[in-house]
Amino acid sequence: MPGAFNAYTARLIEAAGFQAAYISGAGLANATAGVPDIGLLGLDEVARLCGYIADAVSIPVIADADTGFGGPSNVARTVREFERAGLAGLHLEDQEFPKRCGHLAGKTVVSKQDMADRLKAAVDARRDDQFFLIARTDAVAVEGFDAAVDRAHLYLKSGADGIFPEALRTAAEFKAFARAVDAPLMANMTEFGKSPLLSTQELAALGYRMAIFPQSCFRAASFASATLLADLHRDGTQRAWLDRMQSRDELYRTLKYDPQADVWPDNSQMEDQ
Repeated sequence: MPGAFNAYTARLIEAAGFQAAYISGAGLANATAGVPDIGLLGLDEVARLCGYIADAVSIPVIADADTGFGGPSNVARTVREFERAGLAGLHLEDQEFPKRCGHLAGKTVVSKQDMADRLKAAVDARRDDQFFLIARTDAVAVEGFDAAVDRAHLYLKSGADGIFPEALRTAAEFKAFARAVDAPLMANMTEFGKSPLLSTQELAALGYRMAIFPQSCFRAASFASATLLADLHRDGTQRAWLDRMQSRDELYRTLKYDPQADVWPDNSQMEDQ
């Protein structure tokens, strides 16, 4: 699941053939508000942004719900709001608020029972039993590998449908976790982090069912934009960049927009292009 930081990126992900997309909390904070990933966006903001993304595509979308925006009652409301936004599921993490990026030092985690209470509230709140609840644990960096495995077992008993062990450090650690935890597992293949960049084929062989690439699109777009802006500032023209830009026709094709049609969306003329 590549990360979509806005609805248009989600359309690109779907057009590329991916069967699901992911919404990174860091991506929303960085791209939308220009702030770091430390829990500065509120539930209403995040749910609204996620709704734009889910509505733009037909593939399922899983979203980062951070710590659930508060205690168990807040977690329950988060599940309801994310369901209403059209998402297929979410993941909750066991960090304390304010949270930190999972690949930074200095993280702290709540007690495993506090996280179990969050998950029970999430399970009780969902109206659709197909809404997929993933429990993320950051305990490897804080309490050690065995503690993370122990937490994963408790989280599954508390109703989680899948487990997301954050910031595993080696392929061997990914493999050992999959052997110890019998559940659908999600791996985070974020760049410049603590985890090795394993391919989806390698992760599948190690026992993982899901892989997220949360900031790949955002980082590539940011790098390209920064380079373009430097050239534009120096040269005063973007002409040298035209062959590295998406054309107007390609934009309209991704949006399924026919400028000759009377209304939008009317995708009938665009579906086969």
